Amino acid sequence: MAAAAAATWQPQEGGFKEICGLLEQQISPSSDKSQIWQQLQHYSQFPDFNNYLAFILARAEGKPVEVRQAAGLLLKNNLKTAFKSMPPINQEYIKAELLPCLGASDRQIRSTSGTIISVLVQLGGVLGWPELLHTLVKCLDSSDLTHMEGAMDALSKICEDIPQVLDAENPGSSERPIDVFLPRLLQLFQSPHATLRKLALGSVNQYIMLMPPVLYMSMDSYLQGLFVLANDPSSEVRKLVCSAFVQLIEVRPSFLEPHLRNVIEYMLQVNNDPDEEVSLEACEFWSAYCEAPLPPENLRAFLPRLIPVLLTNMAYAEDDESLLDAEDDGSLPDRDQDLKPRFHSSRFHGSDDAEDDDDDIVNVWNLRKCSAAALDIISNVFGDEILPTLMPFVQAKLSKLDDESWKEREAAVLALGAIAEGCINGLYPHLSEIVAFLIPLLDDKFPLIRSISCWTLSRFSKFIVQGIGHPEGHEQFEKVLTGLLRRILDNNKRVQEAACSAFATLEEEAADELGPRLEIILQHLMCAFGKYQRRNLRIVYDAIGTLADAVGGELNQPKYLEILMPPLIAKWQQLSNSDKDLFPLLECFTSIAQALGSGFAQFSQPVFQRCLDIIHTQQLAKVDPATAGVQFDKEFVVCSLDLLSGLTEGLGSGIESLVSQSNLRDLLLQCCLDDSSDIRQSAFALLGDLARVCPIHLRPRLAEFLEVSAKQLNTPKLKETISVANNACWAIGELAIKVNQEISPVVMTVISCLVPILQHAEGLNKSLIENSAITLGRLASVCPELVSPHMEHFMQAWCIALAMIRDDIEKEDAFRGLCAMVKVNPSGALSSLVFLCRAIASWHEIRSEELHNDVSQVLLGYKQMLKNGAWEQCMSALEPPVKERLSKYKV
Repeated sequence: MAAAAAATWQPQEGGFKEICGLLEQQISPSSDKSQIWQQLQHYSQFPDFNNYLAFILARAEGKPVEVRQAAGLLLKNNLKTAFKSMPPINQEYIKAELLPCLGASDRQIRSTSGTIISVLVQLGGVLGWPELLHTLVKCLDSSDLTHMEGAMDALSKICEDIPQVLDAENPGSSERPIDVFLPRLLQLFQSPHATLRKLALGSVNQYIMLMPPVLYMSMDSYLQGLFVLANDPSSEVRKLVCSAFVQLIEVRPSFLEPHLRNVIEYMLQVNNDPDEEVSLEACEFWSAYCEAPLPPENLRAFLPRLIPVLLTNMAYAEDDESLLDAEDDGSLPDRDQDLKPRFHSSRFHGSDDAEDDDDDIVNVWNLRKCSAAALDIISNVFGDEILPTLMPFVQAKLSKLDDESWKEREAAVLALGAIAEGCINGLYPHLSEIVAFLIPLLDDKFPLIRSISCWTLSRFSKFIVQGIGHPEGHEQFEKVLTGLLRRILDNNKRVQEAACSAFATLEEEAADELGPRLEIILQHLMCAFGKYQRRNLRIVYDAIGTLADAVGGELNQPKYLEILMPPLIAKWQQLSNSDKDLFPLLECFTSIAQALGSGFAQFSQPVFQRCLDIIHTQQLAKVDPATAGVQFDKEFVVCSLDLLSGLTEGLGSGIESLVSQSNLRDLLLQCCLDDSSDIRQSAFALLGDLARVCPIHLRPRLAEFLEVSAKQLNTPKLKETISVANNACWAIGELAIKVNQEISPVVMTVISCLVPILQHAEGLNKSLIENSAITLGRLASVCPELVSPHMEHFMQAWCIALAMIRDDIEKEDAFRGLCAMVKVNPSGALSSLVFLCRAIASWHEIRSEELHNDVSQVLLGYKQMLKNGAWEQCMSALEPPVKERLSKYKV
């Protein structure tokens, strides 16, 4: 009925001509695009405008294909926003016009229609459009190549964009759409037409992750199909075969286990495919294999053949863009497209669970990098046993000294860096020779050898720093340090970047050893600061920030500050409040402020004020960009909040005079209420830092700060904003011990949020558990009479969490709360006494004499309270080391 009604719509001749005319203008290169866009906007007000576009795409046979295609692309974009609000009769008309296009004689019309169909399925699923499934099946079952290609094109787009739609239950039928299509797709693996083989294989591969029952049951046919296609003449098909094996080894390795030798043999062969995209896809297999729960044995036998292939592929390809970059002159300004997007991670209070990623020097993934990553992982799995195979190749490549062989030499240096972690034991006896060999390469005439030598040396920085204790090691450290500093001032941008990154890694390892060399390091870094273009400046900021973190207060000497601060302040004054180049400078100042402590006071006023101005401008930009004069960008707010935290940590109570004369309190509360979790995360970190040093300035809005902090802990999506919850939890605890009884109105609200976190600790991060345990203790120490009546509900989970925390001042606060509660309600902990004893035994040493005595009193009290062998029974449930540690409390 709907289809019949839709068929009654007919275009008006005049409208048809006008819209075609506009589309013709739109695709002509000389037309005024903005004027045409305005006219198209005008037409899109008409309810049947999209019907015209569908009609032109499907039926305007006399018009050029480009015009029909332009109508289709415009239709696709319109549908994304307008389809759901369209009258149903128009929806049906458009759907009905699209289906016959799958068999259109022109491939562009077929492809455009396939794209629009995929968009419609994204918007409305397939179950409400039975004609689509019917048409796709009919086309696939016809023997007409045009119809098969059109249907396969649309189907492959649906499988790529929204595979789960075809794997959904169909009410009233036991079949899912994928059950109908999969056998037909597997059949097409045998098609004589490469296009159909490619689209069919690509579509089935989309279901490896979802693994619908029909694919699980057809796994043997699928694998047989993959083996048949393995040597397909089309490189696109071979690439998809490799991709299938990589995904299977990641998701369902058990399916490949019976065939592993054949699969590994095949991957080894195509790792040298003449088409680099195929060999890149094949190379992904080695890392995936090593990370899969499969025995390494299967791979071991192939290593003597695999390692030389990886090494060969680690050499730069002729068309590698880095070869062009290598000509990059450091005196030429960067273009905007040279600047990679950067990501600032918000401040986090607590034990961090994040892993550091090694920053690779350039972002494009290619065969060289994939091969190096594979060698790195293989070296971590097989360790030193790969050295007898690898090292003769590396040595042979390094000994080719002619200019033509520079890429082989470079690949050998890359290989040494790649195995630096996994083979460290086997390399250890030769490390000083390796480092001695690498140092002169820092001055090689080929810039890419200079840059890779920086990276490889940085991979051995732990060893280089460990050797400082003896004379040869000390001399080698000096040579590496001065060599990297020389390279920081290289004229080549790629070398500057590699040297700065390598130097930052060395700084982290060397920390205390940098003190005596601070002056020369600062002179080089500030010289680079004056010389670098925009992109590499970011890396200098990072190296300066890392230096400040590494040497701390040692930086706070006039002779160092005279070198370091004037250029940074000049740059600070030169950049506007909306310039993104401020981000790395704000981060750098954060590290410097923390390192200098009170020494930063002389620079703090303008820095503090500017952070407030930036936050204020951004909060305005969020609601009214025109008045603010800038577009909202949360990074500005996050970096400014984090710098204020750094200032607070560095200046301590010295920040009070700045806070008291500012509107920081109100700005901060607004940030705590922001809808961006990154902004809230940094805002609560700053709230906790301010609570420590000047709580008096938070008091006027204390109730609001506490309410919004508690709200972060009581959210159904806790896992998604866990870092916000973590910082808010810590901030509540810091406020509690400073404002004491004033915290009482929110105590029970917060406790009711903390207890579920402690009771369901599995799956939450360690830091949130620790902060929850500490904050609960701090609240109890301030308001024991409010918290103690509820002890038995949380005592066991709380004590388990307390036992995990390392000895520090925060743990002392938590135990003060424990002692205070037991005094008020000793029976509340009786049922958890064993856990309480284990928590007490987790201390190596309680530094505070007062707390030590309180804890002794708690234990003694229970010993006296438990009569008739009950105390001895509790003691016998404890492990011997726990009993041993409790003995110092004289019980």
